[in-house]
Amino acid sequence: MNKHLGKQTIRFDNPPVIIATSSIVGPREGEGPLATYFDTIIEDELYGENTWEKAESKLIEKALDKVIEKANKTIDDVKYIVSGDLLNQLSASTFGIRNFKIPFLGVYGACSTMAESLSIAAIIVEGGFADYVIACTSSHFCCAEKQFRSPLELGGQRPLTSTWTVTGSGAIFLAESGEGPKITYVTTGKIVDFNIKDAMNMGAVMAPAAADTIINHFIDTERDENYYDLIITGDLGKVGKDLVLEILKQYNYDISSKYMDCGIEIYEPDKQDTHSGGSGCGCGAVTLAGYIFSEIGKGKWKKVLFVATGAMLSQVSLQQGESIPGIAHAVAIEN
Repeated sequence: MNKHLGKQTIRFDNPPVIIATSSIVGPREGEGPLATYFDTIIEDELYGENTWEKAESKLIEKALDKVIEKANKTIDDVKYIVSGDLLNQLSASTFGIRNFKIPFLGVYGACSTMAESLSIAAIIVEGGFADYVIACTSSHFCCAEKQFRSPLELGGQRPLTSTWTVTGSGAIFLAESGEGPKITYVTTGKIVDFNIKDAMNMGAVMAPAAADTIINHFIDTERDENYYDLIITGDLGKVGKDLVLEILKQYNYDISSKYMDCGIEIYEPDKQDTHSGGSGCGCGAVTLAGYIFSEIGKGKWKKVLFVATGAMLSQVSLQQGESIPGIAHAVAIEN
C-alpha cells in the first residue's frame, strides 16, 4: 500500500507512539496561563550561564534529560535525536546535545522546526530504522532578538504586529510501540512566499503557509475540519491566526470552532505586553509537549492536527532586500 498520499502527505501504517514529553520554559512563560503544564520553569533568562546562547543550549540539555527520565529509558536506548533551533549553525542544539553521544540529525525550519523534527523522527521509527527517537527544539527570546532584529541593549521599539520569541525547549520521545498518542500522518510543507518583507510581522509571513499546508492535508487525506477535535498552529499569534481563518474561508473551510494557536495560548498579551503573542521554535514545542499532550492524556482531545509555522529569513537576506518566505508542517496526532 502506498504510504505517500497526494502531493505532500505520508500515512503511517504502523504509527509511532509518543511515550513521553518534556518542557522547560523561561520566567515570562512561567507567568503565563499555561504555567502549570510545564515540567520546569527557570528563574532567569541566563539560567546560571554567562551568555544567552549557553542558556538556550542548557534548556535543550535539560529537556532531553527530563524526557528520557519520563520515558523510563536510558541514554543508550535512544538511537537518534532530531533537533533544531533558531541560531546560526544550529549552535543551541549542537552544544546542548554534544554530551549525550547519540546520533544527531540537525534540522532547520525556523519556528516550524518542532513539526519538522517530529515528522522526521516518526519516519525513522515507522520505517523500522530505530525503536526509540527523540524530537526536540528550542528558542530563546534574547538570542533570537540579537540574531534576527537588534540586540536588546539598543532598546528598539516593537510594533503591535510583532510576536515575542518564547524562551523554552520541548522534547518528544517516540517509540515503535507502547502506550500513548500516535502519529498517524505528516504533511510536509512547501515554501509559500507572499513577498512580505516586514520582520516585525511574522504572523502575516507564516499564515499563508499554514493555510496552504492545512488545505493540502485535507485534500491528501480526504479529511476536513470536522475530523479533528483540535487544529493548532504553532507560532502565528493574533495577526496570523486571523489571516489563516480568512484564507481558509475562501476555500470553504471553517475551522474557527476548533482552532487555536500556541502563540496566543502561551501568554496573556495585555498583562505581559507580548503584543500579537508568542513565536519561536520553543513556542509550539513547549505548548505541544506541555499543554496539548496533557489534555490529550486527560481525554479532552482525541484527534489533533499540529501545524507549526516558520519564517525562513536571515539578517543577510533581509539586508539584501529579499522577501520572507514561509513554511508550515503538519502532524496528525490521534489517541
